[in-house]
Amino acid sequence: MMGNARSATSLTAALAGGALLLTACGGGTDTSAADESSSGDGSQAQGSLTVWVDADRAEVLQDAAADFTDESGIDVELVQKDFAEIRDQFVSQVPTGEGPDIAVGAHDWLGTLVTNGVAAPIELGDTAGDYQQVTVDAWTYEGQTYGLPYSMENIALLRNSELAPEAPGSYDEMISMGEESGAEYPFVVGLDPNEADPYHLYPFQTSFGADVFGTDDAGAYDPEELTIGDAGGVEFASWLAEQGEAEVLNTSIDGDLALETFSAGDSPFLLTGPWNVPAAQEAGIDVQVDPIPAPGDEPAQPFVGVQGFFLSAKSENVVAATTFLTDYVGSAEVQTALYETGGRAPALTESFDAAVESDEIVAGFGEVGAEAVPMPSIPEMGAVWEHWGTAEAAVIDGEGDPEDLWTRMAEDIQSSIDE
Repeated sequence: MMGNARSATSLTAALAGGALLLTACGGGTDTSAADESSSGDGSQAQGSLTVWVDADRAEVLQDAAADFTDESGIDVELVQKDFAEIRDQFVSQVPTGEGPDIAVGAHDWLGTLVTNGVAAPIELGDTAGDYQQVTVDAWTYEGQTYGLPYSMENIALLRNSELAPEAPGSYDEMISMGEESGAEYPFVVGLDPNEADPYHLYPFQTSFGADVFGTDDAGAYDPEELTIGDAGGVEFASWLAEQGEAEVLNTSIDGDLALETFSAGDSPFLLTGPWNVPAAQEAGIDVQVDPIPAPGDEPAQPFVGVQGFFLSAKSENVVAATTFLTDYVGSAEVQTALYETGGRAPALTESFDAAVESDEIVAGFGEVGAEAVPMPSIPEMGAVWEHWGTAEAAVIDGEGDPEDLWTRMAEDIQSSIDE
């Protein structure tokens, strides 16, 4: 049973208080035919919840949904969707009343969901402190939390322990260790020939104090304060040019080639995410996961992406949906099961700590992720990526003065935001 005493008690209280005379919000459920059911203490509840999930999450949530139904009398319909299609379908269907009560998704969808008025805040209450802080921060938009987080994903430094027995303390030390290893490449990261890879290069950029946007007093990204073109960004651009000239960063080495190089033992270090670890291990590499070494004076902080579940602004079952998320999906049993299915560090601290203790790969990525920064979810971020990547590729390839290229990029981003 994946429920717990807290879940049964809190839901019973909500039902007994008359907060739940529920009808489904859509998603193909026939609420007029819903049977009135007992909540377990004589209280009556009517209706159902519709939850959009992808195939992997659906299997895990089946038991939690069954427990919720047993304890509340409220049916939970799990509707499988292609993860890549959920955001757009949610935006288009919720206003018509045909969307779900709950959907799985990524935190960087928030700008789109909130500005379209289709997502509702979720009240985590005292349970907010049970999660890794960065995961709650990621699901917070304009001061309100919109999702129940369950996992986080980020990049880190993979190290071939046979070529490099110890973790490097700085970027320069990493390069020296790589050269001393005798491998063909001291370090590799996959880059696109036209757009480099701002996501993978961002931790190096943050080490120069060069964020994309400033933050307000609450720590939220401020779209009115584009900081990428500030002095730290210009310093980072000069460093990029130096790395390109030295061919340490090479836009001819894409992601596949970088992984192939590392897996063949031709480089002791690869900057990547957990998705590439299995291939390296299958190639016989003893993989260690380390923090990303900083070339600048500040820590190298990658972006972290946080997956979770969010509520429909049109749901008529908000109390039940919130209880299902906080007390069932938010339980250690479910969070751990989601981790075991997806292989990503759990958001719930209890499950996170257990995963870190049992799996050194998850521990490495999770410890880096806990100190990472959330991917900006504000809509203005959409105007950043193309200009950002194009400028990085041009700087690395030596196609102009680094400061001029970077400054022009910042101006182009600001123009796109202003349009």
